[in-house]
Amino acid sequence: MKKTIALIITSMSLIFSIQGQEVLTKEKAIAIALENNYNILLAKNTTLTSKNNTSILNGGYLPTVSIAAGANHRINTGESKFQNGATSTVEKAVSDNYNASLALGYRNVNLYNLIYSLKRLKETYKISEIQAKQVLENTLSTLFFAYYEVARLKENTQIQTQNLEISKERLKRAEYNFEYGQNTKLDVLNAEVDVNNDKITLSNSKQQFANSKRDLNMVLGTEVQKEFDVYTEVSFLFGLSLDDLLKKALLRNTTLQETKRNKVLSEYDIKISQSGWMPSISLTSSYAWSQQNNDNTANLIFQDGKGVNLGVGLAWNIFDGGTSIKNNRNAKIALESKDILLKQQSALLERNVVNGWEIYQNALLVLDAQKTNLATNQLNFKRSKEGYKLGQITSIDFRQAQLNLTNAELNLSSARYKAKNAELNLLQLSGGLIENASY
Repeated sequence: MKKTIALIITSMSLIFSIQGQEVLTKEKAIAIALENNYNILLAKNTTLTSKNNTSILNGGYLPTVSIAAGANHRINTGESKFQNGATSTVEKAVSDNYNASLALGYRNVNLYNLIYSLKRLKETYKISEIQAKQVLENTLSTLFFAYYEVARLKENTQIQTQNLEISKERLKRAEYNFEYGQNTKLDVLNAEVDVNNDKITLSNSKQQFANSKRDLNMVLGTEVQKEFDVYTEVSFLFGLSLDDLLKKALLRNTTLQETKRNKVLSEYDIKISQSGWMPSISLTSSYAWSQQNNDNTANLIFQDGKGVNLGVGLAWNIFDGGTSIKNNRNAKIALESKDILLKQQSALLERNVVNGWEIYQNALLVLDAQKTNLATNQLNFKRSKEGYKLGQITSIDFRQAQLNLTNAELNLSSARYKAKNAELNLLQLSGGLIENASY
């Protein structure tokens, strides 16, 4: 009865201690991370930059347009002497010159290079989207691991708190029995040692719990010391199969997708390297206006002109010293390397999925075994407690039953979160982490 009252008081104190704290559900944590996580924000900016690079404004697809204008005002004073001895003096002779032009054109445009360079930029943008998804998956994975670690350590703290209360109750019973001569001082001392050890264990558990909450705040991008509470419920997906996971992994795994896209980039690099063998053209056009007002000493007093200028040019580098040949050979080698890397990544992915599946299945078996183990230890502790009250077992035997129960509770908690983390790893490998984030 005293133990029951103590446990109720402990539970109530835990409830009151978290009152006023925000209950951080997994869904809330995802929403906060999507808005605040630094890696996700950086990935978004990288994707936007890649998208801007695919615009028609990049790569020389639009002509250049320029405007030029000028004015010149000149005042001359001078004296001229001719061969026949005559002289001429000019005082403050004024002349003005004005000009303006509008030019539009393409210069040294290699159309072959432009076409495949733009395709390459679009492919780079697709890669940046895959990388952004990869950052999101990694962030969610880190978030879930951090969230479940907080939940696990919360359970550990509760278990260690209950364990300490059992030890305190045992100490009171040992002191009571010693007063009435039913046991020795050694039983009291042993109980005191156990209480102190349990206090240390609980203190360490609380410290780890507090550290894990700060770690989660870092992933969320919120204040490091922000207080919150979490739920400890864990649900598992049903219907997972190894064959289905392997098929999905080959189609949706972001690392493999990025490798495939990089192979496409190498194919475009071959085309771009061949552009050195293609001609380039220049197209120019301009409209110009000029006006000239000369002083009286000039033979031409006034001149005004305007007109359109059109031009076209063709340049073909017949031999560039072998640079294009070298670039083309290196691009083909790079493509071959990307193909080898793709095969390697596919094999590694298959291995990781199969290993992850075995780890997951084993974790589920351990979880079931720990449930059975806990039930056995709960029954053993109940009978040991009754026997201890009746004096049928020693305090040492009771302590062992207590520790067995505590360890069984801790092992079950650990097994549950290990199984969930193994499931999350499988989902990430198969590209299904985002769509199953709510589980």
